[in-house]
Amino acid sequence: MTDRFLGEFEQMVLMAVLQLGDQARAIDLRRHLKERTGRRPSRGALYATLDRLEQKGLLSWETENTSPVRGGIPRRCFRVTGEGLQELRRCWKALSNLAEGLDGILEER
Repeated sequence: MTDRFLGEFEQMVLMAVLQLGDQARAIDLRRHLKERTGRRPSRGALYATLDRLEQKGLLSWETENTSPVRGGIPRRCFRVTGEGLQELRRCWKALSNLAEGLDGILEER
């Protein structure tokens, strides 16, 4: 366990990968993040974050075959690793503990 926590966008990306499951490709992740958060990350920011999460061992990917429409260029399909899930749970627990008792303040009225 580390004393450092994942950044906000790293957490969002890991959650989006978990939610999309087998459909967790970069284009689908961008769309999902926009739909769920209202935030549309640039392709560069998303790929940099995906690469960083992979380097940390929190994310892995596999290539999948694609259609002739894409010229046969394979796509990467992302998955959260066991370590990634553990780190995400740790961050979630810390935020939940910190937010405890703030329902009346944080809820929209």
